[in-house]
Amino acid sequence: MSEINKLDAETLEKEINATPLKNARIALNLKLTKKNPEDATKLTLNDIILKACAETIPLVPEINSSWEDKGIKFHSGVHLAFGVAVEDGLLTPVVRNADQLGLEELSNEAKSLITKSRTKKLSPDEMSGSTFTVTNLGMFGIDFFSGIINPPNAAILSVGAIVKKPIFDSLGNIKAGETMMLGLSCDHRLVDGAMGAQFLKLLAETLENPASMLV
Repeated sequence: MSEINKLDAETLEKEINATPLKNARIALNLKLTKKNPEDATKLTLNDIILKACAETIPLVPEINSSWEDKGIKFHSGVHLAFGVAVEDGLLTPVVRNADQLGLEELSNEAKSLITKSRTKKLSPDEMSGSTFTVTNLGMFGIDFFSGIINPPNAAILSVGAIVKKPIFDSLGNIKAGETMMLGLSCDHRLVDGAMGAQFLKLLAETLENPASMLV
């Protein structure tokens, strides 16, 4: 596997309407509470973002590829790495075959990996084999940043904080709203600007219409 040269990297960014995403999380957690009142487990925004990525990646196969010495390798499964802050740095556990998991299953797997990360019980195998990475610094109040590609991944998604700001509604009127910045850093040898833009567009459509993940 060859290293990614800085000249091979390209970063795209897109601002999305975050209100539907927040509302979907509230509604889903309410449903989960009614289904199992004794279980305090809640879906996070990051869980929904991971699920949206898992559904969007197969639509742009180049996103799920790697650059190898013998040529480009397209991966059959979507194995999502995500950043977890720990005392002495950052770990990136991997949810394997995320495209085959329902939202609740994916959330449970992510929470298990987070617990293992923070209790130093994460195995090397649980941190290897990723095909795409999501890094979210929104909880630290970071509006936007460009993540560093995690080799051999072709791209990494950076998620910023939800920010209150004026937005236009469907009638063109200004109203109070909330937005979130997404950044996609790509290995340009595998994912050119058009492919990256297509992925971000499809991902944004899913996050702004979370109900689409129910079908």
